[in-house]
Amino acid sequence: MQKIFDRYIQHLEVERNASVYTVRNYKADLLDFFYFLRKKKADSLEGVDRQVLRDYLTYLTKQGIVKASIARKLSAIRSFYRYLVREKIISANPIEMVSSPKLDKRLPSFLTLDEVERLLNAPDLSTPQGQRDRALLEMLYASGLRVSELVNLNLNQIDLDTNEIRVWGKGSKERVALMGEPAAEALRYYLEQGRPKLLGEKRGNALFLNRYGQRLPERRVQRILEQYAKKSGIGKRVHPHILRHTFATHLLDGGADLRVVQELLGHARLSSTQIYTHVTKGQARKVYLAAHPLAKEKDDEPESKP
Repeated sequence: MQKIFDRYIQHLEVERNASVYTVRNYKADLLDFFYFLRKKKADSLEGVDRQVLRDYLTYLTKQGIVKASIARKLSAIRSFYRYLVREKIISANPIEMVSSPKLDKRLPSFLTLDEVERLLNAPDLSTPQGQRDRALLEMLYASGLRVSELVNLNLNQIDLDTNEIRVWGKGSKERVALMGEPAAEALRYYLEQGRPKLLGEKRGNALFLNRYGQRLPERRVQRILEQYAKKSGIGKRVHPHILRHTFATHLLDGGADLRVVQELLGHARLSSTQIYTHVTKGQARKVYLAAHPLAKEKDDEPESKP
C-alpha cells in the first residue's frame, strides 16, 4: 500500500500539477483513511466496499468532524480510487456509490467598508514592518489574492506602471490580478522604504519579507491580520480569506459582472463565484427602492384638509 500511495502522490505532483497545499491535504486525509482501515483490519484496497466506507463516515461523525471536512476527505479518497481503477490496480471503485454529506449553505463572512478602512489604517507606517503590513493588507483587499498567492509573489510579478499582478494560482494556472492606486501607492512606499531595511545585506526576489529578510510565511500573515483586527476594534474573526470574500462582495455590490469577478478571483467554475452573489442589507435596500414602482417615498405629502 505504501508504494501505491507514493506513486499516487507523485501523480498529483507531476501529472496533475497540484499545489503544495492540495498535496499536503490529500496526504493527510488519505493517511487518516488508511489508519481507519488498519483499525478495521482491512487487508487490501480491493477489500474496501460500500459498508467499510459507510463505517468510515460514521467514525468521522463520531469524532466531531464537520460536514465540510468530511466532504473534503471523501473527495481525496474518491480521487485516489479513480487513480487505482485507471492504473488497473483494482477493478471497481467502491466510493462511486457513496454520496458526500450535504453541506449547509452559509454566506461567506466579509467586512464592511468602514471595517476595511480601519484595518488598512492600523499599521504603523514609521516602521518597516508597518510599511510591509499596510502594503499586504491593501493588496489582499484590492486584488482578492489568496494568501498563498500573496506570500509567493516575487518582484518580477508586479507591474506598478499598469497596477497589474501576474499570479500563479491553483494548479499553477496563471492569471492577471489588478490593484487600485491606494494599494499601488502603499506597495511603492514599502518597496522604497520598508523592504530594503528588512532585506538588509541579503539578496532575494520575494516581495514580502519577514524581519530576517526571508519570505513571509502564511501563518505570519494570519497573525498580522489578527493583530490589526484587534487593534482596530473589529468584533469578528479576521483571516486572510475574509479579505478575498470582502473583495468579491464589494465588487458585486458595486455592480461588477459575475464573470469578471470570476476571472479576477481565478475561479475555474462560475459556481465557485456564485457564493458571493449575496448582497449587503444596505445594497439590497438601495436596489429595492430604486427598482420597485411603489417603494419610493413620495416627494410631497398631500395637504391635510382643514
